[in-house]
Amino acid sequence: MNDEQLLRYSRHILLDEIGIDGQSLLMASRVLIIGAGGLGSPAALYLGSAGVGRITVVDDDRVDPTNLQRQIAHNLARIGEFKAESVVQAVAAINTDVQVVPVTQRADDALLDHLVPQADLVLDCTDNFQTRHAINRACVKYRKPLVSGAAIRFDGQVSVYDPRNQASPCYACIFPESDLLEETRCSAMGVFAPLVGIVGAMQAAEALKLLCGIGQVLTGRLLMLDGKGMEWHQMQLVRNHECAVCGHDSELPAGNPLTSLLAGS
Repeated sequence: MNDEQLLRYSRHILLDEIGIDGQSLLMASRVLIIGAGGLGSPAALYLGSAGVGRITVVDDDRVDPTNLQRQIAHNLARIGEFKAESVVQAVAAINTDVQVVPVTQRADDALLDHLVPQADLVLDCTDNFQTRHAINRACVKYRKPLVSGAAIRFDGQVSVYDPRNQASPCYACIFPESDLLEETRCSAMGVFAPLVGIVGAMQAAEALKLLCGIGQVLTGRLLMLDGKGMEWHQMQLVRNHECAVCGHDSELPAGNPLTSLLAGS
């Protein structure tokens, strides 16, 4: 770490829980962010400003004017550009030490099989259940921690699913694919602009804690935010040994899946 980096990251280095060793871990880390919209924007900006060494951003969508109400990595000058490439420019304006790799493809099984094994952890910042389940399957397959967030209207939620932890449920334990939940998209229902910033920033915080090995992460807990009342609620999550994705190697009691309709960002 050179003198410029010691100065840049000094506020992290002053924290006993991080210090020079923790900051060095961040600078050597590789994070995969899937979705460069409302959640992915603040997550990428905070991870980039914190000095995470390599950030891969996956999104096949382009910036349009309706995004600018909440997707803070984008601006008027980049309307029409791929969101993943817009994030590259946004992070570079803050920290040129960070390598941001844009992937302008949809996150299907084949792409995830290529990208997930290369990452230290994955952030799910997407807005549809099909992609969320594909990400979860890949994270379970390659034993990569998954930081998941969602936001719609005035409601948000965030959790961590860590297949390295035998007690941790996976996303499908809580939201089984067989339930065929009805998706609510922000394009139809709306979303309170700061809400995605709150949830995306929390995803970045959980990612940094996981990378540094500090604090108590949200594994086995789902935090739910009522943005109108500004109240947080917590639900304990239990792994389901009958889960179609991770249950084959679980000896734990069946969990109680939680029903939720959050998908938009």
